[in-house]
Amino acid sequence: MTSQPASDGIFESFRRAEMLIARQRPLDALQALVPVLESQPDSVSVQLLAGRAYLNSAQLERAEAAFARVVDLDPADHYARFALGKALHRQGRLGEAHAQLKMAAAMDPRPEYQEALGEVRARMALSDAESGNSDENR
Repeated sequence: MTSQPASDGIFESFRRAEMLIARQRPLDALQALVPVLESQPDSVSVQLLAGRAYLNSAQLERAEAAFARVVDLDPADHYARFALGKALHRQGRLGEAHAQLKMAAAMDPRPEYQEALGEVRARMALSDAESGNSDENR
């Protein structure tokens, strides 16, 4: 006997989750991802998809964990660093967000990476101005 039907079901669940995220239904996507996450917890693509669903449903700590897992598995994944930076930014952890976004932008200077980095830098500068601090190395 083979495990082909089980793997077909996992693949279909993954594709369904992708479609649900595209339709902006992250909670439904997470439901579809349950068997996929259980069977393939170290898959970069599975963790990226879960991270997107968590981020889109404001489950920021879970998004952070999923994207950090991808960075652990594939340190050269610029999108994972970008998304991790976004999750950290939304949690108000500007220094950590800055580091991830800066690395993502250095790896691949996409406009959305540059924009996110600029947003974090602006918030950091505002925070520094309000507290009377300044850091010229950003």
